[in-house]
Amino acid sequence: MVYVTSPLAVGVFLAFVLGVLALSWWLGRGATSASGYYAAHGQIHWFVNGIAFAGDYLSAASFLGICGMIAFYGYDGFLYSIGYLAGWIVALFVVAEPLKRMGKFTFADALDARFQSRGIKLAAAISTLVVSLFYLIPQMVGAGVLIKPLLGFSHASGVLMVGIVVTIIVVTAGMVSTTWVQFIKGGLLVAFCLLLTVMILRRGFEVPTTLPVTPVSVAEVERQGPTIVDPDWPAATWLQVQLPGGAVHTYRRLPDGRARLTQVVTTGPDGTRVDGVPQGLGDGQHDLTPIGAVTALPGGVTRTGPLGPMAFLRTFNEATIETWTSERRELSGGRIATVYTPRTQTGADLLQPGASPTFRGVRSSALFDKLDFLSLMLALFAGTASLPHILIRYYTVKDVMAVRKSTVTGIGAIGLFYVLTLYLGLGAMTSGALDVTNTNMAAPLLARSFSEPLFAVISAIAFTTVLGTVSGLILAASGAVVHDLLTHVVGMDLTDDAKVRAGKIVAVGVGIVAMLLGVAFEKLNVSFLVGWAFNVAASANLPSLVMLLFWKRTTKEGIVAAILVGMASSLGWILCSAQAFKDVYGWPPETAPVPFSQPGIVTIPLGFLVLVAVSLMTRPSERQMASASGS
Repeated sequence: MVYVTSPLAVGVFLAFVLGVLALSWWLGRGATSASGYYAAHGQIHWFVNGIAFAGDYLSAASFLGICGMIAFYGYDGFLYSIGYLAGWIVALFVVAEPLKRMGKFTFADALDARFQSRGIKLAAAISTLVVSLFYLIPQMVGAGVLIKPLLGFSHASGVLMVGIVVTIIVVTAGMVSTTWVQFIKGGLLVAFCLLLTVMILRRGFEVPTTLPVTPVSVAEVERQGPTIVDPDWPAATWLQVQLPGGAVHTYRRLPDGRARLTQVVTTGPDGTRVDGVPQGLGDGQHDLTPIGAVTALPGGVTRTGPLGPMAFLRTFNEATIETWTSERRELSGGRIATVYTPRTQTGADLLQPGASPTFRGVRSSALFDKLDFLSLMLALFAGTASLPHILIRYYTVKDVMAVRKSTVTGIGAIGLFYVLTLYLGLGAMTSGALDVTNTNMAAPLLARSFSEPLFAVISAIAFTTVLGTVSGLILAASGAVVHDLLTHVVGMDLTDDAKVRAGKIVAVGVGIVAMLLGVAFEKLNVSFLVGWAFNVAASANLPSLVMLLFWKRTTKEGIVAAILVGMASSLGWILCSAQAFKDVYGWPPETAPVPFSQPGIVTIPLGFLVLVAVSLMTRPSERQMASASGS
């Protein structure tokens, strides 16, 4: 799909970015000490911190990924919302207050509060870095997705732009700036998603007069002509052909049944991807054929008018919806074609779990499919309380009471947003404005179906969503390197000023790595990528944190072993999964050595077992036991 750059969207986008950078510079004047840079002096108000929790947690995966999954698969995408929200139960009732009492700047502080062990600091710092980098991937992918329609730049250019802006935010002011960026972003995201939901309900449903029909053939596609006729290819409205040199040609159906080349993506002299339109195509070719529509409404009507929240769901349940599937095929000359095919489904089927490949285990009778589904839901539930960039927010308020209040405030804002994602996703599914080649663009394109100004604002807010989350992740990684590795593991005697300078240097390095990863994983759905990050976080961090709080026999050796085994096993499982073989390496998925893609159901219990076993084999010292008794 070719996007036409909107001057209004560009103007709103630039206003948001400049406003964020100005705020960052202004707030950065007071962040000169390590306490100020990494924990905002512990003086953030509990309400601000609570909304910042939402701003930090509601990432590109929440806004772009979940809405996209619901728009293409129905209720399955909403299962991510349920899992993400349920995870806050663990955060509120298990780790929030004890973590505040035990730590100072980082997750490693809490784990090592009783032991003063270099091994724990090293293991926890490595875990923080790995989880942060894994979580950074979907955020940077989401950034590239947004920049392409907003500014007309390539995905790589968008990732680079976001990386630079976020790095500047972190370098200039640390946690103070990051908190306020997250506060503003969290508040705006919830408010405008509520507005968009109201507009969806007011519009209701409508059966369009013209629906996508027939289409293109392999033989004609291989000729690469600007106009091709389709005698025999199965019904498909969109077709992408990837050439061996990296260029990608996109075709679309015309009303007369032919298909026209509408987009060419090539590699420029500097190695970046360049989007272009073949010569001779008019602006009319940029128009999006209605993609994603209601084909029949209950009672035979063609339009419902405004609907209430429950009436909207009841009507959708009784309607017939056009959805899309994709299939990759090999063409001659090493080319690969992806054909996107419309299909008709009932609303009732789409509101039942198990329609997507990710959640096929709900309906499948195969054991491994069911285990894959259960594993993902377990990781989402357990992962929230294990994410380093979430845990460090507990150190930005002054006391335990403020921790409790800010957590409850965050849960309220996050819960409201996740309820709205169901309406946003179903609204996008029936909006006629989907891009079948990119599930992550469902929410912004839904906004564009209402008006260009709303598209501009929603896209800019989505961009600040990426900024807020990425800045928190980079700050967590920076603290792990400077506070944990350099100061406590290596033993460097750094002054406050030196810690801040080192943190800024590390932030730049992490930002560069994040940019590279964002380009490499461009095609994967951001919610799916976040699922992997939650698996790694829960496997590596949760066993040590929970057992340290509730089992006095926990030893430093047990903590180190649990972190390293949980992290290595979950990473190894993910890298050997069928999904990684297919989408990351381009290898046949059936050759993957592990039976399912989500490792949490195996690796999380493994972390607990390793900690218990190693702790029982390593008796704690008398001083440790005395400390445990007094805690």
